[in-house]
Amino acid sequence: MILMTFIFTLIFLISNIMMILSIILSKKSFMDREKCSPFECGFDPKSSARIPFSLHFFLITVIFLIFDVEIALIFPIITTFNLVNLFNWMKISFFFIIILLIGLYHEWNQNMLNWTN
Repeated sequence: MILMTFIFTLIFLISNIMMILSIILSKKSFMDREKCSPFECGFDPKSSARIPFSLHFFLITVIFLIFDVEIALIFPIITTFNLVNLFNWMKISFFFIIILLIGLYHEWNQNMLNWTN
């Protein structure tokens, strides 16, 4: 118990010392308005916040999610090919690919695969 308390105290002290050193040694300039302002994709932070949201940025995010989830879910499907029943594997794989193709078809219908307007 004493060793655990000592390790916890040591980790706590080291992390606090590192945070204090980073605050002291940082060269952050509070005078630069552009660097201190938050960056939002597609928005000018200096303009009004009541402007309408661009659907183009939303659909680009959906494209990213479709292909990101595709990669994350296809790897386990590939590795389980030899371990499961072939019929069930093909049924699940085709269902997954059909869902991805429906998402891609929706993006195509919304003309979001054209990167220029």
